[in-house]
Amino acid sequence: MRRIGIFIVVVLAIAFAVAASGLTYIYLKSASAEKGLDLEPVVVAVRDLTFGEVLEGDDMRVVLFPKGSVAKGSYAVKDSLLGQVTKVFLMENEPILDSKLSSKGGGLSLLISPSKRASSIEVDKFSGVSGFILPGDRVDVILTVDRPDKSRDAVAKTILQNVEVLAAGEKTQEKGNKVITVQSVTLLVDPEGAQDLALATNEGKLHLALRNPTDDEIVTVDPVTKSGILQEKKPKTQVIYRDRIKEVVKEPERPDSLTVIKGATKKKEAPAMTEEEESKM
Repeated sequence: MRRIGIFIVVVLAIAFAVAASGLTYIYLKSASAEKGLDLEPVVVAVRDLTFGEVLEGDDMRVVLFPKGSVAKGSYAVKDSLLGQVTKVFLMENEPILDSKLSSKGGGLSLLISPSKRASSIEVDKFSGVSGFILPGDRVDVILTVDRPDKSRDAVAKTILQNVEVLAAGEKTQEKGNKVITVQSVTLLVDPEGAQDLALATNEGKLHLALRNPTDDEIVTVDPVTKSGILQEKKPKTQVIYRDRIKEVVKEPERPDSLTVIKGATKKKEAPAMTEEEESKM
């Protein structure tokens, strides 16, 4: 009998819970129906949308918003948005507003500010900083090319500094009998910079140097040549030990005096003559 009583109590509790849920649903449904005049249709995004996407019917849906919560510039019908282009990021269920769209152009062109140009270059894995360059980064562009004179001495020169990366992505292409991976990088430059990149791409090889995002300083960088790098640098520094005293002599110039430190004593002395100099005396 006790088990039967417990079973009856459980059944009654479940029945009351179902009844309460049903009554709550009916109440909310009737309340929404009564307030139907206070709701307005609003077109929202079905999924997260990035900038430059052309809106299609499957990208949008219509939901009801309280009349007082409808933002200015919203749309009530999806058909009025077909073919429009997003110019900002939109999140799922976010209302699609007129201020977030562009009917002129689309894609990357929306990120190009007036008086600027977008110019793309291709770099290999190493000259493109091993693929670590991402949109929003800033880079310097370095050109390596052979001199047009008879010397044909290779030279490297920084042609652009602190330029913004608009887009970057890898692709494969055939070079000879090999398939290589290259990185296509689109840079935001002025018209003169676009010309520099066009000529540099045709004449030599481009390398990118990634900058710290807080570093916007434009510095003077002299070109460097292959012969300049390989040239032997003089004078050399020669270290001579004499009586446990370290003397530093720079060649080929002979110093007038040397500073000699013995313990706490510091004094200048004339350097000892070499055997060759003694023989000449």
